[in-house]
Amino acid sequence: MGADTREDIINFTEADRYVAPTEPEVIKKLEWFKDQKLAFMVHWGTYSQLGMCESWPISDGDAYWSRKAYTWEPDAKKFRAQYFAMNRTFNPIRFDPDEWADFASGVGFRYFIFTTKHHDGFCMFDSRYSPYKITAPDCPFHENRRANVAKELFDAFRTRGIAIAPYFSKPDWHCPWYWAEGCEKPVAYDRNPTYDPKARPDIWNRFVEYVHAQLTELAEEYGPVDILWLDGGQVRPSNGQDIRLGILAKKLRAKNPGLIFADRTVGGAFENYITPEQTIPSKPLDVPWESCISIGNGFAYGYDDDYKPPRELGRLLTSVVTRGGNLALNLGAQPDGRLPRRGMQAARGLGEWLKTYGEAIFSTRAAKTDLPAGDFGFTRKGSTVYVLKPLAENEILGETVMIPWSGSVRSISAVDRRQFMEFKQYSNGIMVYLPERLREKGAYALALKMQAE
Repeated sequence: MGADTREDIINFTEADRYVAPTEPEVIKKLEWFKDQKLAFMVHWGTYSQLGMCESWPISDGDAYWSRKAYTWEPDAKKFRAQYFAMNRTFNPIRFDPDEWADFASGVGFRYFIFTTKHHDGFCMFDSRYSPYKITAPDCPFHENRRANVAKELFDAFRTRGIAIAPYFSKPDWHCPWYWAEGCEKPVAYDRNPTYDPKARPDIWNRFVEYVHAQLTELAEEYGPVDILWLDGGQVRPSNGQDIRLGILAKKLRAKNPGLIFADRTVGGAFENYITPEQTIPSKPLDVPWESCISIGNGFAYGYDDDYKPPRELGRLLTSVVTRGGNLALNLGAQPDGRLPRRGMQAARGLGEWLKTYGEAIFSTRAAKTDLPAGDFGFTRKGSTVYVLKPLAENEILGETVMIPWSGSVRSISAVDRRQFMEFKQYSNGIMVYLPERLREKGAYALALKMQAE
């Protein structure tokens, strides 16, 4: 399902509501986070078998937008039973964690966000606290030597120096303590609990214990992990759904002091960075942030998906990084356990560009100019300022380009080789004389390196 038709996407927390952490180790880890720039995100679960939207169609309150493609069963209760039963046919026998990790390493991804559990509650790890999991006897894949998918992936990615960020859905629509039977609202009425947690603390407290137990499993038995990426922003104290995250964070950080929490859209002390979804902020943000954007049409695998070309991925990355953020590019994995070939090809195209121009991306910070920037963006590493301008597919640059940079510079060169260029500084920017090779069509972006005075 295309991102433009989804209504699960919640506007991200405004930067002026960001609460900066006070723990020294978390502050240090966030500086590490800002260095990473590029994450590989994968949504994968039983829903990949249908090639349609993940989880959301089982919520009646979200059916009007998410269930449009599910036309074979009009009865919502029967449909939910069919959806939840997909664990019995999920058998991704072509899953190879090393192939995934080699691909990600080759592209240049620096950290890995993986759906250990989406809202439907199906665990892609061997949780002791849920029978609804890929390692359960009623899932045919449970006999496979790689059945504990999250562990297999995290170990493979970590071996290649890629950091780990388990995605975890706080709401769990399979859990009997979230969509509880016999309460004031029927099961699946909407995305929230079927009861008022304040009125039924007996049920809610069991749910909180369950969430804490699963997150502790992931953080301590599948670690070390660098980030806990928590989805389901309706689960928040201001909405009457307090999972007492502060208690859990204190416990987990006692063993992993720099652990980052991305408690998405909630605000407060445990949204250590904000997460625009399928969008990029229109201006630079002065707080840690990460845009998650799908390479295909949506987050889950789709049989008819279109994939963004490498040039578009490059434009996204330069736009995000020059505004101070990180980019998490998502691929939905196939039901057979492989990543989609065309999506991988697109990402590899970006990776080839990064092999040459990655120094303008990784471990940089956004640099600001006092002049109207237009489609130019700037990053900085010490006294070096990088100029990044995305190019259209057939765009050919002229002999000169006016860079809207207001500071003084002592030299300008290409990023990919030690080739210095003539330039003149004016009040409205810097006129640079481009060598012919930088004016050839086909480049994803103009990338220059300036030494500031």
